[in-house]
Amino acid sequence: MDTPSHRHAVGLLLLAALAWSLGGVLIKAADWPPLAIAGGRGLVATVFLVLVRGRRLRFTWSPIQIGAAVAYAGCTVLFAAATKRTTAANAILLQYTAPAWVALLGAWFLREKVRPLDWLAIGAVFAGLAAFLYDGLRMHDVLGIAVAVASGVCFAAMVVLLRGQKDGSPLESIVLGNLLAFLIGLPAMLGASRPSTETTIALLLLGVVQLGVPYLLYARAIRTVTALEAVLIPVIEPILNPVWVKLRFGERPSRTAVIGGLVVLAAVSLRAVASFRRDAGGIKPPTAV
Repeated sequence: MDTPSHRHAVGLLLLAALAWSLGGVLIKAADWPPLAIAGGRGLVATVFLVLVRGRRLRFTWSPIQIGAAVAYAGCTVLFAAATKRTTAANAILLQYTAPAWVALLGAWFLREKVRPLDWLAIGAVFAGLAAFLYDGLRMHDVLGIAVAVASGVCFAAMVVLLRGQKDGSPLESIVLGNLLAFLIGLPAMLGASRPSTETTIALLLLGVVQLGVPYLLYARAIRTVTALEAVLIPVIEPILNPVWVKLRFGERPSRTAVIGGLVVLAAVSLRAVASFRRDAGGIKPPTAV
C-alpha cells in the first residue's frame, strides 16, 4: 500500500462522506413514509449503479457478498426510518457509534490491528458526539434513537464485510443491498400516495447523489484503507448532515453541539494526519492477513 494510493483513498472517503451528508435533508424533504423512501432511493441507486458499471459487475453469491448486502440494506433502511422518527442530528450521530463496533469486528474478522491512536480517536469521537447530542437528545424519540443505533451496528457490519472483499469487488454487495432495500420498501411504496414533484426530485437525488456516486467512491477506497479508517474518516458526515437540515428546515444545533462537532473534526483530522505521517515514514497501515 503506497502513500499516494492511500492518500487518494482517504480523499475518496471524504468525498463520499460529503455526499452522504445530504441524506438527512433529502429524506426530510420527501413526503413519503420512511420505508417507501428507503425503497425508492434503493431502486434509483440500483438502476444507476447497473447503468454505470454494467457488464463489469460480477456476482459470486458468496456468503460474504450476501452478508454485506444484507448489512447495507439494514443500514440504509434503518437510517431512513430513524431520520423520520427523530432529528437528523440524533439519527446520524447515533449511527456513528459504528467505529467501536468496527474496531472490535475488524480485529476479529479481518485481523486488522487496532492501535492505541485508533482507540484515542474513537474516544474523542464519542466525546464529541456526546456533546453534540447533549442538548438535542429527546428521550421521547426513544424508538427513533433505538433504530439509529441499530443502523450503526449494520453500518459497522457492512464496512467490515466490504473490507473483507478487498481482493475482489465490493461494489456488487452494494448493488444487491440497494435492490434488497427496494424490495423491503416496495409494499410501502405501493401503499403510499403518488409522489409530489419535490418528493420525486428528492428520491432521484438520494439514489444518485447520496447513495450511487458516493458508494462507487467508497467501494474503491475500501480496498486500500483499513476497516477502521473506512468508518472513522467519513465521520465528518454526522457533522454536516444536521447543518444542511438546519439550513433547510431550521433544526438548529446548540453551542454545545457545535463544540462537540469541532472535537469530532479535530479527532478525525489528527487521525488522518498521523496515518499520512506513518505512511511517509515507511510504515504501512495494517491490512488483513
